[in-house]
Amino acid sequence: MNIRPLADKVIIQRTEAESKTAGGIVLPDSAKEKPKRGKVIAVGEGKILDNGSRAPMNVKKGQEVLFTSYAGSEVKMDGKEYLIMDESEIMAIIEG
Repeated sequence: MNIRPLADKVIIQRTEAESKTAGGIVLPDSAKEKPKRGKVIAVGEGKILDNGSRAPMNVKKGQEVLFTSYAGSEVKMDGKEYLIMDESEIMAIIEG
């Protein structure tokens, strides 16, 4: 199934949460913090401006990004969890 975001919406798949701490302690699922990092799966066409044109999107499909803690709405499709959020909720693109 394909999903296509509208306007300035972005679909993100979270990266897996760390299962160990830096000191090597294994964390149970209930103790894992949801990551604020993910991969862009799809992007909308851009927000419609007052003059009728569309603002270009800053993120592209396939990029790794960081987003705010409470960003987006969680959606489950085909057994996978995704986040649908506004592009403005993305704080940074991870390069390199």
